[in-house]
Amino acid sequence: MPAESLRFDAVTKAYGETRAVDGVDLSIAAGSFVALVGASGSGKSTLLKTINRLIEPTAGRVLLDGQDVAAGPAPALRRRIGYVFQSIGLFPHMTVAENIGIGPRIAGARPADVARLLDLVALSQAVAARMPDALSGGQRQRVAIARALAPGAKLLLLDEAFGALDPVTRDALGTEIRALHDQLGLTTILVTHDMAEALLLADRVLVMQAGRIVADATPADLLGGGGGAAAQALVAVPRQQAERLRAITA
Repeated sequence: MPAESLRFDAVTKAYGETRAVDGVDLSIAAGSFVALVGASGSGKSTLLKTINRLIEPTAGRVLLDGQDVAAGPAPALRRRIGYVFQSIGLFPHMTVAENIGIGPRIAGARPADVARLLDLVALSQAVAARMPDALSGGQRQRVAIARALAPGAKLLLLDEAFGALDPVTRDALGTEIRALHDQLGLTTILVTHDMAEALLLADRVLVMQAGRIVADATPADLLGGGGGAAAQALVAVPRQQAERLRAITA
């Protein structure tokens, strides 16, 4: 199954007088790894959730491989899309294997290859029989990623997926996700408030402000000073942190 492409066509989401997403026009090519960054309240998670219809746009449409995502039933759409979020959301009464296999089982599809999926997310086969509360936070998030990929999804949405993890685990998991993206030929969209993470993982960085895309650039362009004021304000944070660390050892 090839990777899937996305298009946002004048997508707007309003809550009363407030526009959380304001007329976004955007194309994302199949196979891209895109980071969506911005301050809290900029609209990045809202925009992401219009893809799998956890949020329905007030106006506009989202196209997945040229088809309006609203054209069919939402459950069928979501089986095509892997979605991983910060709070993980594993079912506490199910084993790891049962959690990973829940999507294909509900769909009446071929059972998930749990052993292969555990290998993909760097977990031992012994984990399959454990309950989620017996795992570390990083292990639980790896299980959540395996569950997202189990139905054969080629589009992966990561909504602050690493936000609750310690820095060492977060960095390792981000690197592994990037490797999985390349290995499986995914289209991946990462929502993050961490610009360093976006620069290190993504091929393309989109900056949101007040519901709009205000910058669309490569990491190299952003590090070179491009993208405008809002983007450079975000780039300044990791750059200043690196300078302060250098100063400590000077």
